[in-house]
Amino acid sequence: MDKPPVKMMDPTLAEMGNHLSDAMKILESGKLESEQGKERRKLSWKDIPGPLQGDGQDVVSILQLVQNLMHGDDDKQGHRRMQYVGEQGHMALLGHSLAAYISVLERERLRKLTTRILSDTTLWLCRLFRYENGSAYYHEDDREGLVKVCLLTINTHYEDYATEGFTLLSPKHPVIYQSAACRSGLGQHLCSQLGLPLSSLCIVPCNTMFGSLHQMDVALLDKLIRDDRESGKLPLLLIANAGTPGAGHTDKLSRLKELCVQYNMWLHVEGVNLATLVLGQVSSTVTAATKCDSMTLTPGPWLGLPAVPAVTLYRHEDPALSLAAGLTSSQPVEKLRALPLWLSLQYLGHDGILQRIKHASQLSQQLLEHLKTLASIKTSVEDELNSPVVVFRFSQDNSAPSSGGSVEGYLVGERDILDALNRWLGEQLAQQVPLSGVDVVELEDEGTCVRFSPLMTAAALGTQENDVAALVEKLGEMIPVLSCTLLFRQDFKDEVLQQASLSYIEDQSWPGLGGVRYEPRTTDLDEDKRQHWVEKINSDLLKKLMELDTDLYFSDGPEFCEEKNCIFIGMATEDLDVAELVETIVSFGRDIEESGKLFENMTEVVRRGIQEAEQQLQKANEEKLMEEGVLRQIPLVGSVLNWFSPVQASVKGKTFNLSEGCLDSTEPVYSIKAQMNKEASLDSPKSVTKRFPGQKLFRRHGAGLDSVSDTSSVSQLEESFRETAPVQASDAEEAEVPQEHHVHIVEETALSDQRVPEGQETESVDTLR
Repeated sequence: MDKPPVKMMDPTLAEMGNHLSDAMKILESGKLESEQGKERRKLSWKDIPGPLQGDGQDVVSILQLVQNLMHGDDDKQGHRRMQYVGEQGHMALLGHSLAAYISVLERERLRKLTTRILSDTTLWLCRLFRYENGSAYYHEDDREGLVKVCLLTINTHYEDYATEGFTLLSPKHPVIYQSAACRSGLGQHLCSQLGLPLSSLCIVPCNTMFGSLHQMDVALLDKLIRDDRESGKLPLLLIANAGTPGAGHTDKLSRLKELCVQYNMWLHVEGVNLATLVLGQVSSTVTAATKCDSMTLTPGPWLGLPAVPAVTLYRHEDPALSLAAGLTSSQPVEKLRALPLWLSLQYLGHDGILQRIKHASQLSQQLLEHLKTLASIKTSVEDELNSPVVVFRFSQDNSAPSSGGSVEGYLVGERDILDALNRWLGEQLAQQVPLSGVDVVELEDEGTCVRFSPLMTAAALGTQENDVAALVEKLGEMIPVLSCTLLFRQDFKDEVLQQASLSYIEDQSWPGLGGVRYEPRTTDLDEDKRQHWVEKINSDLLKKLMELDTDLYFSDGPEFCEEKNCIFIGMATEDLDVAELVETIVSFGRDIEESGKLFENMTEVVRRGIQEAEQQLQKANEEKLMEEGVLRQIPLVGSVLNWFSPVQASVKGKTFNLSEGCLDSTEPVYSIKAQMNKEASLDSPKSVTKRFPGQKLFRRHGAGLDSVSDTSSVSQLEESFRETAPVQASDAEEAEVPQEHHVHIVEETALSDQRVPEGQETESVDTLR
């Protein structure tokens, strides 16, 4: 059997492919740099531009520098997952290198090559997306194709626009119509690029009476067009959606096409649902997009291809006008934009492209089927059987509230509260299941929702069915938390309002129970001192609450919260004891306030007490001098006199009472010392609230939403706090005060060389101490 002929490859192309493969391995591995190199990099390259080296660097060193710039902060911020780049992605990246290499060919060969690449890619895309007899324009900015299409329509309606310019637009003002559900800023970008005033842009509202709330109101559009024509304006172009940016809804494209034909307008369609045109079964609403005048496709995110251009398919019979509008070019280099896509489409093949889009659609259907089984979850999709975008939202069913909480008072501001909870839900799902690619979206009618759009994320992240299953599992775990938080929120507010020392902070954007502020009972302070006092108490209170063994989340509030010096409590569980939580906050705040008051006055009290003690000690020394005489104070003479005639002296101790501010004798203290120790040993321990093993604070043991809470453990928390809470000193000094608030001051003893006769004992200073 004859062997197949060996195909020879251009050595330069083979070397280019090898270099790209080696470069991708270096950039993706992140393991080539030594520890010594990392330390040197921290001191050299980071944020410091270096000079260009005279002798140059090798390829590996340059790629290592690029790798450092890409992953430099991963050690501090954690590894950030990059987009999944498979073999098809390498082909797209190779296309950019080949485009630069092909551009140096001789002009005639370059023209033939670029014409082949452009014609092949256009033919494949038109067949894939069922767009017959179409032309293609490849562009980096996905809005640029629409700009060129608008310029084409202007050249079509204004014959001398290429020579006369904008002066032709004054008699008949052009008007561009855009759905209110289109991506924000699109119409303004068109007017800016075309030099048109914003009055040329007409925003068409979505249906407000009948039909979908996300579809363009066709009847109202018809009226707007007729009014503009009667006023002498020229309806120019209509932008419709086959998958809105927010929720993936599709306009009534068939009816809109009829309207555009009636008024000689251009119909342009864009949206993620256009990707489903490659499938065998497509909804009729999306199939109508194949009859439009132009459509913009973004195959990069749909197929997981990095750095490939967007494509605008259009139909027009006059190539001269297309050339004037910039949709075609005579420059061969500009035609090389299609090269990365040309390589990638060939690598994937028809079956590979179909498989990727079909996989994304199946992921959406899998999630949608599971969401229908979850309580309190509502979906917002136009066509559940064919939509590749799933938007869902937590919405508490208030028809049968549990006895563990209350839903009264949620009619006012209920949407804001639900928006906050759904924003928290979306952020938690995106964090715990990152491969799902879910994000948070704000819809005008539904509010804050969670969006799952695998056509835009699955190929890049590598999302699989098990990731969707993990998403559903996490969602099932969070729904009870959301329900309990919504139910207990009003109960928490009611409990806080019953406490005179607490203020309830109304912040409907906070995803949790709510916020409180401890208000000190001191009324003799000016406003500045009171604000400082409130800030200090609530700051210490927040630190104390964060140290507790509980599942509750305590915070100082959102970043841009208007309320200051307050404490916000996060999400709740079904066994939360709201009354115990509020009582604990009040107890902790009261203890911190009392401790602060004590140290606020301690500086002055201690200062006066020390002055008085110094005066009494000085007086005691004078009395001692008068009693013993002057000669006994002389070292040598005093020793001789003490030897022959000992002085009957005793140490007189003094105790300073901080609460009364006076000096007392230590004799009563030491006389009852033994009695106090004996009584302390016989005292019964402090009573504590019974808590089951493993049960955390603010939890009702074995309780659901309709159970009764056990005995409160506030007393236990109060006692433990009083024993272990750190004492806050004043600005002047910080000190630890004993529980009895006594300072023992001992008078000076006799001279160190004084002899004591046998049988005559005195209390020594060491004994007193």
